Amino acid sequence: MAVTDNNKLKQQYNINEGIRSREVRLVGDNVTQGVYSIHEARKMAQEQDLDLVEISPNAEPPVCRIIDYQKFLYQQKKHQKEQRAKSTKVVVKEIRFGPQTDEHDYNFKMKHAIGFLQEGSKVKAYVFFRGRSILFKDQGEVLLLRFANDLDEYGKVEHLPVLEGKRMTIMIAPKKEGGTKKDAAKKQPKEPNSKDKSVPTTDNKED
Repeated sequence: MAVTDNNKLKQQYNINEGIRSREVRLVGDNVTQGVYSIHEARKMAQEQDLDLVEISPNAEPPVCRIIDYQKFLYQQKKHQKEQRAKSTKVVVKEIRFGPQTDEHDYNFKMKHAIGFLQEGSKVKAYVFFRGRSILFKDQGEVLLLRFANDLDEYGKVEHLPVLEGKRMTIMIAPKKEGGTKKDAAKKQPKEPNSKDKSVPTTDNKED
């Protein structure tokens, strides 16, 4: 059976009768700091209706505080939870383009990128160059910069386009205060129609 976080914390500290040292050093705002016999320290804790907690057992003599032990455990548990939240693994979602991605595919992928950024994930967008398509690397860079610019409301660029082998990548991190779903609807580009001359006629076979 797994030991709970609270039980783990309890095992880290000796309290009251569990403190074996003959003398302890008391610290804190609610005592006159100094070295006391264990009997004096326990009596002082009892008079305040609090606990004697050994916080530095390896000191000579051990260092103790007179505190509300349950409140102390709660604060320690809360601190550990905050630390775990800070160390949460960052999720990176990848979006792939070809050097000649058409407008419809571009809009479709931008919609997904907006969703990823709003959920707190980073977006790593890249253009993959296959064979002679490396000749279009300038076109790929323009595409990625346009992509970052269109996502400016939702994310910030962590690094500009970089060519890594056959890939040119750009990393976009979510803004702390991302756009709302309503904003996303406004930002979402319209589907191109057959009369839209800006849509390339070359179909992207790599995606």
